[in-house]
Amino acid sequence: MPDKILRGRVLRFLSEPQGIEDRASYAYDEDGAILIRDGLVAASGAAADIIAQAPDAPVTDHRPHLMMPGFIDAHIHMPQAQVIASWGAQLLDWLNTYTFPAESKFSDPAHAARIAGAFLDELLRHGTTTAVAYCSSHPASVDAYFEAAEARGLRMIGGKVMMDRNCPDGVRDTAQSSYDDSKALIAKWHGKGRALYAITPRFAITSTPEQMAMAQALVVEHPDLHMQTHLSENRDEIDFTLSLYPKARDYLDVYETYGLLGPKSLFGHAIHLSDRETAAMAATGSVAVFCPTSNLFLGSGLYDKIGLRETGVRRAVATDVGGGTSYSMLRTLDEGYKVLALRGQKLDPLTAFWWVTRGNAEALGLADTIGTLAPGTEADIVVLDARATPAMALRAETIETLAEELFLLETLGDDRAIAATYVAGERWQPGGA
Repeated sequence: MPDKILRGRVLRFLSEPQGIEDRASYAYDEDGAILIRDGLVAASGAAADIIAQAPDAPVTDHRPHLMMPGFIDAHIHMPQAQVIASWGAQLLDWLNTYTFPAESKFSDPAHAARIAGAFLDELLRHGTTTAVAYCSSHPASVDAYFEAAEARGLRMIGGKVMMDRNCPDGVRDTAQSSYDDSKALIAKWHGKGRALYAITPRFAITSTPEQMAMAQALVVEHPDLHMQTHLSENRDEIDFTLSLYPKARDYLDVYETYGLLGPKSLFGHAIHLSDRETAAMAATGSVAVFCPTSNLFLGSGLYDKIGLRETGVRRAVATDVGGGTSYSMLRTLDEGYKVLALRGQKLDPLTAFWWVTRGNAEALGLADTIGTLAPGTEADIVVLDARATPAMALRAETIETLAEELFLLETLGDDRAIAATYVAGERWQPGGA
């Protein structure tokens, strides 16, 4: 594969920003370039220096647009692509009314393949190049997800949902079948190309103690895999969980009892946490995933970013489609800003874009692979146009700093602001896979 160069303004984060003036947390080249070799970043920096390293490489000029690592979505539901924008329910009713009927269709491989392809194309259209996805309880949904990702060259994480109670027959498995199916899918997909498998008990409400023990067995047998589930999204959910696990000290203790906490463990939502729960998450390196558009849409509550940070809890951010209302990490950041403002907290634009690139990569333990544009990492890149709409262009006339431009993208941007998306160094084209 021949070398190629992308030219534009290049932004990459080096560490978590400590505020809007923290210039040491990022590297920014006003006239920058990225050298791509065999799908990896060979170098990035000032355009003159990069072009001198490969003078014969073709240059794609994206100036004056901004280039940064492709966005990373830490929590999303592939089978809910036709559930997004379903009206009028809170979490548990929403699952029973909309989600479970939609997920039951994924026993059909043709349906699963169609939705998986459309789902990944939608992510790419919004500049997202890696996501951690829940598939349905059907192995066909996992096959469809990873097959579609492989066709597009994507680094994707995902897994079969484990759920053996409090759900309809069309989506219910058993403790043993969930273990057997997961083992077979791990063997088939984990580490194949850019695919990574996540052990996926949906949440404590839909898993018996026997199934939780099976999830624990999978985690013990495959310590290199991620584990994803839901935690403390809704107060009714918490009450129901504790009625099902009456010996648990709190919601997190259900997962803790079965050995599911740790640095590879991703807990979606994590809104209504006790001091004991946050301390346990911090002590085990577990990740609390912020899902702002979903939390607002379902009326679930307000994530406490500052409190979690001060306690030492690792954090990620995500769309949570289909409870979430947009595939766009830009829209997610905008709603995240508002959620935190309601808590009296601020999300500055440097931190916001660190979060959806290097920050989420660090939360996933993948910062040596994606999210940084460091030499040797995979060349997943998004190109952003801060003047993509008339309203954005009008506001951009008065912008003087990089932080102001980022906040404009965060506040007014959507898929129209994505000028290009590159996957392993190849420009994605709609309908190309």
